[in-house]
Amino acid sequence: MRETPEELDELQVLLDGSLSRSTSHLRSIINAERTLTAGQLTEVLTGMCTLALSTVTAKGEPRISGADGHFLHGKWHFGTARNAAKARHLAARPAASAAHMRGEDLGVFTHGAVEVLNPLDGEPAADWPDLLAYFQDFYGNDLFDWENEVVYYRLRPHWMAVYAPDFDKLRR
Repeated sequence: MRETPEELDELQVLLDGSLSRSTSHLRSIINAERTLTAGQLTEVLTGMCTLALSTVTAKGEPRISGADGHFLHGKWHFGTARNAAKARHLAARPAASAAHMRGEDLGVFTHGAVEVLNPLDGEPAADWPDLLAYFQDFYGNDLFDWENEVVYYRLRPHWMAVYAPDFDKLRR
C-alpha cells in the first residue's frame, strides 16, 4: 500500500460519492455488504492488475484494449507504446474507462480522464521520477527505451465503484 492517509480519504470520498450518484440498479448489486473500503481496495490491488481500458476514436466509436494497470496513490497508472492506437485516442480525447475484474470475486470500474506522466515534449509529472523507479523495478530497467518508446498515464477518476462480495476471499 503506497497511499497516504489523505489519499485514502480522497479515495473513500470518491467511492462513496460515486455509489450515491449511481442508479438504483447498480446500488442493488454494489452495496455496503458487497464493496470495499478505500483501505481494503488498496490492500487488494497490488502489483500489476490487468485492465480492460476503453478509449474513443475520432468518429466517437468505443475501443477496448488491455493494459497493465498499477493502482498507486489511489489511482490507476498504465502505459502503452507511444505509437499505439490507444495513445492516439488518449492524446486527442483523454476520457477513458477502465475495468479490473477477477472472476465474480472483484470488479473495479473507473471513469475519468488521463494525464500523461512522461510527455515527449514538455515537463513530466512532478512524481514521474518516483513512478519511473517503481515501473523500472517492476518490469526491469532495460526492457525498452523508457523515454522514447512508452508513454505512461494516470487515470484521474471522477467515478469509481467496487464490487467485492467477500473481502476475506480476496486476501487469500
